[in-house]
Amino acid sequence: MTHEKKVYKAYRREMLLSLGIYVVLLVAAIRFGRPMADGVLRTAVLLLPMAGFGLAIWAIARHLRRTDEYLRQNLLESFAIAAAMTAAITFSYGFLETAGFPRISMFSVWPIMAASWGLVCFVRVLLKR
Repeated sequence: MTHEKKVYKAYRREMLLSLGIYVVLLVAAIRFGRPMADGVLRTAVLLLPMAGFGLAIWAIARHLRRTDEYLRQNLLESFAIAAAMTAAITFSYGFLETAGFPRISMFSVWPIMAASWGLVCFVRVLLKR
């Protein structure tokens, strides 16, 4: 098995584990946190899924450290472009909200970021052909 395949296998394993933990904590937070009375304990329970999110960040950081310089540069460039696209989209929608468009939850930012990153990576693969 090549180094690149080992790196991706470790990344997939760590990312899937972190997302699994996120989902379990999310279900628990919704199930038990929402009906709780307001207070510090309820806030802590509702923030529990962020532990899984933190593990996902850790998996991404480990993946970047394991990759070679070329792949690391490519991934970081793609992420930077996706972050700029996300900023442009969400900032633009902020102006639309002042024009009367419905308010959108901050939960929409992450899916926009993920979709932007996927689109950037897809376009970069197409352009290499």
